[in-house]
Amino acid sequence: MSSHPINIQVEPRYLPEQSSPEDRVYTFAYTITVTNTGHVAAQLIARHWVINDASGQTQEVKGLGVIGQQPLLAPGQSFRYTSGCRLQAPSGTMHGSYFFVTERGERFDVAIPMFVLEADAGAPPVSRVLH
Repeated sequence: MSSHPINIQVEPRYLPEQSSPEDRVYTFAYTITVTNTGHVAAQLIARHWVINDASGQTQEVKGLGVIGQQPLLAPGQSFRYTSGCRLQAPSGTMHGSYFFVTERGERFDVAIPMFVLEADAGAPPVSRVLH
């Protein structure tokens, strides 16, 4: 187990009202809860996502923070946010990582294992990952 335990919970969902299948536009939202389960405060500095869809398209997204913020999480504290992406196919996957720095100056990455984006309403709603 990592010396910097961070719990990531992902809840993806399809947004049919913002999609246009006839134009190959499928819009998804995902709500992520990041919880610091360690003993040292850590700040989420940057994100890196790889988004693949069933049509073979790949998007790579890198940037500072999430939704314009770089939350500092005290031990036991959570940060929850919702973001989204558009695919050119009704299904795809996302995976990536968050880059953190602790209040002691230690730097570490937290992998976000792959989760599925699926326009089919029967897809499982929650994927839970523990690091």
